[in-house]
Amino acid sequence: MRRKKYSFWLVSVPPTDHSDHECQSQGVRSCGECLAAGPHCAWCTEETFLEVGRSIWERCDTARVLLRRGCPSDRLEDPRGSTVLLKNKKITLHPKEQRTQARWHKQVTQLQPQSVQMHLRPGEPQSLEVRFKRVEDYPIDLYYLMDLSFSMEDDLPNVKKLGADLMEEMRNTTSDFRMGFGAFVDKTVMPYISTAKDMLRNPCKRTKPWPCTPPFTYRHLLSLTANGSQFAELVGGQRISGNLDSPEGNPAGSRTIGWRNVTRLLVFSTDAGFHLAGDGKLGGIVLPNDGKCHLEENVYTRGNSQDYPSVAHVAETLRRKNIQIIFAVTEEVTRLYEGLRSIFPKCAVATLSNNSHNILQIIVEAYNALTSEVVMENSKLPPGFSISYTSHCKNSGPRHGEQGRRCSNISIGDEVSFNVSITAPRCATASQRPSRVIIKPQGYGEEVEVLLSSICECSCQKDVVPHSPSCSHGNGTLECGVCRCNEGRVGVSCECDGEESGEVVESHLCRRGNASEVCSGRGECVCGRCVCGKSSKKPNYYGQFCECSDFGCDQYRGMQCGGRGRCVCGECKCLPAFRGRACECPLSLESCLSQDGQICGGRGDCHCGTCICHDNRFQGPTCELCPSCPILITQMVLVHRECVLCRAFTLGLSPEECMVKCAHLNVTLVGQTGVLATAHPSLSLHRCMEVDMEGCRVHFLLRAGENEDSIHARVALERECPSGPNVILITAVLSGSVVVLGVALLLLWKLLTSIHDRREFARFQRELEQRRWNRVNNPIYKSAITTVVNPKYKEH
Repeated sequence: MRRKKYSFWLVSVPPTDHSDHECQSQGVRSCGECLAAGPHCAWCTEETFLEVGRSIWERCDTARVLLRRGCPSDRLEDPRGSTVLLKNKKITLHPKEQRTQARWHKQVTQLQPQSVQMHLRPGEPQSLEVRFKRVEDYPIDLYYLMDLSFSMEDDLPNVKKLGADLMEEMRNTTSDFRMGFGAFVDKTVMPYISTAKDMLRNPCKRTKPWPCTPPFTYRHLLSLTANGSQFAELVGGQRISGNLDSPEGNPAGSRTIGWRNVTRLLVFSTDAGFHLAGDGKLGGIVLPNDGKCHLEENVYTRGNSQDYPSVAHVAETLRRKNIQIIFAVTEEVTRLYEGLRSIFPKCAVATLSNNSHNILQIIVEAYNALTSEVVMENSKLPPGFSISYTSHCKNSGPRHGEQGRRCSNISIGDEVSFNVSITAPRCATASQRPSRVIIKPQGYGEEVEVLLSSICECSCQKDVVPHSPSCSHGNGTLECGVCRCNEGRVGVSCECDGEESGEVVESHLCRRGNASEVCSGRGECVCGRCVCGKSSKKPNYYGQFCECSDFGCDQYRGMQCGGRGRCVCGECKCLPAFRGRACECPLSLESCLSQDGQICGGRGDCHCGTCICHDNRFQGPTCELCPSCPILITQMVLVHRECVLCRAFTLGLSPEECMVKCAHLNVTLVGQTGVLATAHPSLSLHRCMEVDMEGCRVHFLLRAGENEDSIHARVALERECPSGPNVILITAVLSGSVVVLGVALLLLWKLLTSIHDRREFARFQRELEQRRWNRVNNPIYKSAITTVVNPKYKEH
């Protein structure tokens, strides 16, 4: 089976146009605060931009609004996010050609690009597309970690044959495959093993066919090698050991294994469960596991002094080292290891036979399952940042959420892509220093480094002018078109002394005429000038006395200025093609053109896009409808009816009469009635339908001119004639009716006779119950007893 490949590309996606979004900028007093107000806010740095009565924060709005109000485009501060590729090494297309080079696997690239700089506007998502394509014939490192407790004795012979068989099988996937071997038992203290001297020497209590090896925690036996016979030879010399409890120990990782930066597989083979962090307390071990490699002569030396590592600790170590684990366990504990799928980043669980004869099949199938799925992950984000994924997998549409991180059923050469969107928080919480985030596919060593920086300052803040003449002869600092007044100075241009400015003077200057309210009740008086308020829920006011609003204009069709203009200080400024108080009148005459191309059908004038008819009898959008005209139309149809029938169908009038009476009628014949339906009725064109003497319907159009000599008729040759009686249908209906009626009568007769018979039988039963037999002797009965009297007998 061939190895699957993917490739990720990082591409900057143009920012979305936010011109139609709102900007909540009330209270903003600087360009930096404007950027922090929202991703749709822009700042105008033009000094003369604000009109009288406008507040400083009205420099901050959407770019579309600021441009519409007259801000020059080159004086607009509206920074957008961007993505810059810092390192973009191309993906390796033909890795086999590079095998002659030393350490060639380090030159193979599966992920592109490798480093990216993202400038993020707070609140605005910045997207990038990532493509990943696995390189064909990519190397594989596999480390076989086996439980050598006594219960695994019958598994060793099959594991010995694994080296050569697996080397042969993996040649279908890669030509660079290496294997290593390690073993574990448990901690060598009570209650995990027996600490008796003879049990420490031979925990199995036997000598034939050979004694067991002394127990150990973890032993590294063979570093990764491409020599399959060496693997078989070393594993063949191993002997099993023994322990007392059922769960086996979890070995620590080893730096001497010889991992390369390639696909890393760890096969974990056992027939028992596993210990958890804290189980070491049973043996008096309370020191937490530090996760480091403590090997001396390839034997782990901290097994009796450090506790077991936690499951999460092991999972994090595998994730950090880009190791994909395969749990080859017996059926009794398969369900236990299945529960680890949600904790380990990439793992496979397979059922091991009692003697491990199916271990080769397990490794091959698990490898295919692991490499056919790509799952994206990222390192911890800085506080406030958010990230989302959208996957574009083979033969499927875009998927979002957690499913957006993964693509399954990937074959060699299939390309998958992920759209990664990152959003920065508000500048108040975002760090000003660039942050680093790593994006990578699980189980692979290559990664994309993304440097994140938030845009929290305007470019104009670098051009600060202290003691600017624009700020009342140097009484303030000009920054981004706004004056920051020196201490003791107030006003938009720092024109007032804070101590000399009084409320009485301010009130007099901020009242319109004899009005009692300051700034029309819509703002506050600052240094003798009205500063109008701004709210997201109420209309915004401006002007010298805050008397103007852009929300008080007339409406047309439910829209301010009819949607055809802009409201400026209560008055509609219409687009060039419209006029009127609410821009309700179009200057174009298109809406007044009739079917014949005349303005209002030649019977009226077009005013404000609507026809005003001269003759009151005519009405409609283009003065073409005449409700009182049907009487004239009916008379005209009756006059020309006979001419239409004789000219088109030779019906009614004789040929001589038709030629004399109907010479004025110009007749045009068309094939079907549907052709006439395409013509639009008007005052001069009328659609008619008449019934001829044969009972057929005739359709025709009459176009009336100024006199009878100019009448034209379009007649459809297709007549709608009533069809004759359907003899078969009538016969079938009558026959069916007779049959149905006969059956109904038979059923009725049967019903009546059944009712009659039931009534007679019921009466018979009642008579039997009411009959009484007379209790007298049977006249034909003779008794069997005969009495004879002796005549000679005399009673004494």
